[in-house]
Amino acid sequence: MEKRLFLAVVLSLAVLVGWGTLVSKTQKPVSQQVVANIAAGGSEAVRTIVAEAPAQVPAGTSAPVQSAPSTLINFPQEKFDVDFIEELSAIKDVNFKVFQDYKYNLKSAFALVGKGAFRKELFTANTATFIHKDRELLITKKYIFSNSNYTIDLEIEVQNNSGAPIKLDLPLILGVLDFTPKSIDTTYLNVTAATNEKVLQENGKKEMSWDKVKFLAVRDRYFCAIIERVDGNTGAYVRKLSAQESEVGLTLKDLIAAPGLPLKLKFHIYLGPQQLQVINGVNRDWGAVINYGIFDFFGQAILKSLEFVQRLVGNWGWAIILLSVLVFLVLFPLTLKQMRSMKEMQILQPKIEELRKKYKDNPQKLNQETLALYKEHKVNPLGGCLPMLLQMPILFALYQVLMRSVALRGAEFLWIKDLSMPDCLFKLPQSIPVLGNEINILPILMTIGMFLQQKMSTVKQCSDSSTAQQQKIMMIAMPIMFLVFFYHLPAGLVLYWVVNSTLMMAYQFKIMRAR
Repeated sequence: MEKRLFLAVVLSLAVLVGWGTLVSKTQKPVSQQVVANIAAGGSEAVRTIVAEAPAQVPAGTSAPVQSAPSTLINFPQEKFDVDFIEELSAIKDVNFKVFQDYKYNLKSAFALVGKGAFRKELFTANTATFIHKDRELLITKKYIFSNSNYTIDLEIEVQNNSGAPIKLDLPLILGVLDFTPKSIDTTYLNVTAATNEKVLQENGKKEMSWDKVKFLAVRDRYFCAIIERVDGNTGAYVRKLSAQESEVGLTLKDLIAAPGLPLKLKFHIYLGPQQLQVINGVNRDWGAVINYGIFDFFGQAILKSLEFVQRLVGNWGWAIILLSVLVFLVLFPLTLKQMRSMKEMQILQPKIEELRKKYKDNPQKLNQETLALYKEHKVNPLGGCLPMLLQMPILFALYQVLMRSVALRGAEFLWIKDLSMPDCLFKLPQSIPVLGNEINILPILMTIGMFLQQKMSTVKQCSDSSTAQQQKIMMIAMPIMFLVFFYHLPAGLVLYWVVNSTLMMAYQFKIMRAR
């Protein structure tokens, strides 16, 4: 029973980790087609007056590819550098200098769909202003940056130079999600839409819309972009640009620009790391963007605990070790029950083998006698399974937290140069199948420890039985499978597992000696 459950855990880990852990991380540059589509009005929206915009295209398709210019303007700030696409007055990507130069690619953030032909107007130390002018409208977009908390105030002013009111629909793009399977990071892309009733977490791979949202957000593995209209709720949408890309933004429908009276729109924006304390410091409602799926409750508790411990010890490596010890102590009653159950089952294993031989032709009688044996010795065959099942939500939530923790980027510990990456000690001149050419110490230590732990739990009295043969196979196969799954994972996650496994092995050895 326990072996089958353990195998189920392994398969679950395989699904979590996925094939992407073996693929190197890459960043896809902004495509000319995306720039052309936005400038040409490629999004499905009603434009009452845009004389220069071509005819609309059906939802779910892209406008014809055009040769569109994409002049990039670098705008350096204290904590990050922004690359603007001048013609769209949009943010292509952000390079976060304080996080190992991580580049967050949004492709066309804060572009107005159907409104290209912007030009740079005025740049100061903390502001960037662009203008668009056609026969009837003058649009001014002003970005006001705050280096202290990753926030941006976006002010859009529309001046109607005609003699009559103009009704406008101006979709404002928040970002373009690229689901091209290039690395495991793609699996972390998602959309958050906060309505008046609830906060929705969507994967962004299908088209959808909301009439009113309080705020809208997109995020990748480590960073997020959040936008909220200052003067009330507005609509939002997710639109497929292609099989691999989705456009996310605000609809901004039924705007009236009266002649001689500027139409002003204001937005609060957060463009920074997914750090709960930082986001809550800006707007506590926005903290809902950080979500760990069905195990979110456990994930939030683990995240707050890890951040608290890190503030005490000042090092993320020691924080992970202490967190591992803390989780072990919290789960100790379950762990103790599991180990005692395993030990009792080992003691009874020779008698169970005798029953199997005696009643090999009578399965019903075998089950009756086996249950009677368990009852006589007060052993619950599920005693070792249920505690492990109860631990799985915590393990999976911890996996999500450590995999998405931007604070681990560049965090050093002992020989580990970056806790968010595998702890490569050195590289071999040639690659090993599956594992590659990197020698990662922590997964190797974990594998050795798991082998010893499996060996300790092997029933020696049944060396000639089929059960013993299965145990021998598992003793070799399980550590190898875990080695493959964990070998390319972040060192922070493997460090937690090594510490937790070491503590369990030490106590298991103590129980074995006591018997």
